[in-house]
Amino acid sequence: MAGCLQPDGLPAAGGAYALLIRLDRPLVLDIGAFAGAVLRRGLYAYCGSAYGPGGLRARVARHMRPGKTPHWHVDCLTAAGMVEDCAIRVGGRECDLVDDLAASGGRIVLPGFGSSDCRRCAAHLLAVTDGEALAVLGR
Repeated sequence: MAGCLQPDGLPAAGGAYALLIRLDRPLVLDIGAFAGAVLRRGLYAYCGSAYGPGGLRARVARHMRPGKTPHWHVDCLTAAGMVEDCAIRVGGRECDLVDDLAASGGRIVLPGFGSSDCRRCAAHLLAVTDGEALAVLGR
């Protein structure tokens, strides 16, 4: 697993990534089925995959770009919070990252968030602590 706060140095290969996003204040969501749901301040891990053009480099760079047009659920978090850390697994699957975070104490806070196309996971967003996240991300 490699850190990825500098997306230009990431491989263009496909794989999975985990963004650690800190919310300094509560966030009231205004997206689809989650409209009105509140995420408390704290640390969240969002797990995704990047198997399209440009792979991990392109996907992570997009997530970290300010002022982007919202496309995915996680865009509301990256706009409201701060990406503190990121990790990748070349050739990996986001569901495996979700499993690892959940096994370390990560908690699903909004069932279905970020996993509308996944039949395996309850969500791809978990509330985590610094220690949980660092252990799973290999830091």
